[in-house]
Order: sequence, then structure tokens, then C-alpha cells
Amino acid sequence: MRNFFKWFGVIAFFIALFFFIYSVENKQAYKQTEPTAEEKVEENNPIINNVSNIQYVKIAGVQVKVDLALTGEAKRQGLSVREELGENEGMLFVFDQPEKYAFWMKDMKFAIDIIWLDEQGGVVFIKRNALPKSYPEIFKPTEDSKYVLEVPANFSLKNNLNVGDLTEFIY
Repeated sequence: MRNFFKWFGVIAFFIALFFFIYSVENKQAYKQTEPTAEEKVEENNPIINNVSNIQYVKIAGVQVKVDLALTGEAKRQGLSVREELGENEGMLFVFDQPEKYAFWMKDMKFAIDIIWLDEQGGVVFIKRNALPKSYPEIFKPTEDSKYVLEVPANFSLKNNLNVGDLTEFIY
């Protein structure tokens, strides 16, 4: 009888261990499908929701039609899903607060200019002609920015855009 309880205890231990491991794995899988904390903040952020209607950025006297990158996923993907960018087209990345946001050219298929803007829309840094082959190089401004505008390569030279120039958002 004593042997029976010994085996019963061993079997019960392994069953409990199995259910523990199973529940931990399910919890981890669930966590992977939940939005990140950053994405939750972005979804409920009134600042981002106010800019969600921006259609154009007027910069260096040119109206650039923009796609908006408001969510974490859109920011990670950026323009990497596009084959090309039209002459007066771009992508505007909108962040919660000013910081020195770094960008790279991972999975990009064409060169771009990357323009960092402060809270008032002033140009604080420009990376001209960022090439796809530059990956994994990281481009980072010297000043904090709240917005980042990506436009076709050489846009800033062609339109004589300089640090200190102002932009305007058009809804």
C-alpha cells in the first residue's frame, strides 16, 4: 500500500507540472497578441488623435501629401512596404513627446530624405539621401523632435530646405 501512495504522488506531481507548463505557455502566447504598452498609450492619446487628420505637410513652400505613422506597428514598418514614393509624397511619423528618434533603412527599396521636426514644426535635422544599402547604419538627430518626415531623396536640396525652416500641417 505504501508503494501505491508513492507512485500516486509521483503521478500527481507530473500531472500538476504538465498543467503548470501548459498554463505558462498559454499565458505567454496571450501576451504576444496583446497590444504593447506604447500602442495602448498611442491609441488613447488625444495629441495623436488630433493630428490623425493631417493630409499634407507644407515644407519649403511645397505641399507634400503624407501618409501618417501613428501606431507602433506603422512606425516600425514605415515606407518599407512601398516600392516608390511620388515627387510630393511622404510619410509623417508622429510621436508622443520630443526625443532624439533614430531611423534606419531596413527593408527599404529606395533612397529618401529624413527630416526631423520639433513641436512647432521647425526643422531640427536633415539626413539627405539615405540609401537602402546604408542599413544597418542608424540616423539620429542632434536635437529632440516630435515629428519625422520622410520624403523622396534630394527633396531637401531641390527645395533648398535647411535646419530652422518651418513647416505647416494641412488638414
